[in-house]
Amino acid sequence: MLPLGDIIRKHNVSFHSYADDTQIYTSAEPNDVTAIHSITNCLTAMNQWMCRNFLKLNEEKTEILLVGPKAKTEMLTNRMGKLTSWIKPEVTSLGVIIDSDLNFKSHIKKVTKTSFFHLRNIAKVMPVINGKDAEKLVHAFISSRLDYCNALLTGLPKSSTDRLQLIHNSAARLLTKTKKREHITPVLVSLHWLLVTYRIDFKILLLTYKALNGTGPSYIANSLINYVQTRTLRSSNAGLLATPRNITKKMGDAAFTNYAPKLWNTIPKDIREASSLNIFKTKLKTFLFSLAFVRR
Repeated sequence: MLPLGDIIRKHNVSFHSYADDTQIYTSAEPNDVTAIHSITNCLTAMNQWMCRNFLKLNEEKTEILLVGPKAKTEMLTNRMGKLTSWIKPEVTSLGVIIDSDLNFKSHIKKVTKTSFFHLRNIAKVMPVINGKDAEKLVHAFISSRLDYCNALLTGLPKSSTDRLQLIHNSAARLLTKTKKREHITPVLVSLHWLLVTYRIDFKILLLTYKALNGTGPSYIANSLINYVQTRTLRSSNAGLLATPRNITKKMGDAAFTNYAPKLWNTIPKDIREASSLNIFKTKLKTFLFSLAFVRR
């Protein structure tokens, strides 16, 4: 599949590959015919390369997702020609359901349904296992799902993240055998579990630390710019990041290039300058835990 990269680059289209799954993407305005032609020509070239190498493009698994305001995506749909049949309202990418509005409602619904299914099964075996084994099951089947690709959930309304927090609360009640009418905060504190929103911020900051220290993907590292002050101050070497001015308020604020630098600049200097990943994670969790519970 490696030669496909050279073919895609010739058509000025960006792409990501995972095993034999290839995603190509570009940005376009509704009247941007050039972008549509680039995608169309790229798909044609990919199909021809596959035919020459005794491969076949699986059209049933080929999907197109238009992300943006509804009015603009509808205008763009009318210009897609023969590609229109491949347009879907949502697609699944590495287990994450992505929709054209980027509200992730379908993904959250799926995570909620699957998590509660596993919680019911764990509840059935609770009488015959000890507390440590029960906690392992919760982390394996519940926490892992809440944390998987949760960096994509930045900027979502509270009503969306509350559904995920409900799963987390239910898992905590199950482990501690706490009744529904009892307040959940002391339970989460006793387990030392971060709230879902803080778990999302933890993941964003972890990705940022890795990128800045050479262990993260290059495309993330290239999107982060060190803040350069116009005057030499005591905080010049504080490891701050430049925060770009976003054009679109709602989606712009949620973009990693905007959200990550702003979040990174809010954590203490000693955490930003942690000497190792393990030290960074320990200090960061303590800091976020204090924000979530201690300072309330």
